[in-house]
Amino acid sequence: MRRYIEVPLQLLDIEGEGFHVMVQGRIHGKEAAFLVDTGASRSVFDPNTIAGFIENPQFEQKEGITAGVGSSNLVSSTFPIDSICLGELEIRDYEAVALDLSNIHEMYAKLNLPCIDGIIGGDLLRKHKAIINYKSMKMRLLPFRT
Repeated sequence: MRRYIEVPLQLLDIEGEGFHVMVQGRIHGKEAAFLVDTGASRSVFDPNTIAGFIENPQFEQKEGITAGVGSSNLVSSTFPIDSICLGELEIRDYEAVALDLSNIHEMYAKLNLPCIDGIIGGDLLRKHKAIINYKSMKMRLLPFRT
C-alpha cells in the first residue's frame, strides 16, 4: 500500500485576479517557502536567494534555451542541493536549476505577499505523484526515490 505524505498549502490572492499556491519546506534544514507551479517544467531557485541556504553554491552554466513567462531567452545554471524537504518528504542530492526570479520577488513585494525561496515545478511534482487538493488545501506526495 502506498503511503502518501500530506503537506499543507496556502493560497496567495493575486489582487483578486487569481491565485498562486505556496508550500512551506526546508532547504538544508532552513525554513523555506516555495511556489507550486504545475506549468513549470523544472523546479527553480534564484541564485541570490539560494546563497542564504547553501554556502558558496557551485553553479554550472546550462546548455540550451530556458524559457519562462515573459521571456524566451533566460540564462540558467544548475547546482546541487543536498536536501529539500516538503513536510516529511526529503529529496536528497537534487540537481537544481538556478534562474533569476527577481521579477517574482518584485511583484510579491509590491503586492505585500510573502517572499519565496524557490518554485517547485513539474519535475518534482511528477516524480512524487503530487495530488493537489484545493478543497482540503493539502498536497499529497509519494516519498519514493528513483
